[in-house]
Amino acid sequence: MSKIKSLFATRLYHAHLSEHGPTIDTDELLASCYSIAEDDEAGQEWCETEGYPGYTSYASLTDLPWRFPIFKDLVDALDKHVAAFVEELDFDLGGKELKLEDIWINILPEGGTHSSHIHPHSVISGTTYVAVPDGAGALKLEDPRLPMMMTAPPRKKSVREDLAAFHYVRPEVGDVALWESWLRHEVPMNMSEDDRLSVSFNYAWA
Repeated sequence: MSKIKSLFATRLYHAHLSEHGPTIDTDELLASCYSIAEDDEAGQEWCETEGYPGYTSYASLTDLPWRFPIFKDLVDALDKHVAAFVEELDFDLGGKELKLEDIWINILPEGGTHSSHIHPHSVISGTTYVAVPDGAGALKLEDPRLPMMMTAPPRKKSVREDLAAFHYVRPEVGDVALWESWLRHEVPMNMSEDDRLSVSFNYAWA
């Protein structure tokens, strides 16, 4: 009898922040993100120089949990979500643990995109969503085998989710998504007149 197995699975964790850790007031988090963005002149300058649409604190601020208590609460919650994901991934951490490496704000205005990329030197990456207006870009995840498909024919339009070349996560405010840092991902164009706002982060093996 023939057998077909699914091998080398790529895991995606998708939950609401409130499932673990302290309750996060997303309105307060939203206000804090805009307040930080307004005061972060170095970040604004970096975005302008690099042609980054909107604002990110990625290249300018490394101490968000120290600046605003709600970011400390957010990290406390994220630590628990990451721990749950690590259990699912069956990692043997060898007595060490995954620790927050960096965390940053993203404000993507109308027409803004974030091109396909990975997060080198980290183990788990993710995003929690603070403002997701109708028409805002979803999170687009790419099958990591895509470059190796070479002359393979395209999949059917009715392709099963686990065989599709791309997967789209359409989050709601307060959601958190986690994936292994080698997984290529992007944010398609924000078609809304309002900002798409998220907080992204990396966890490293320390």
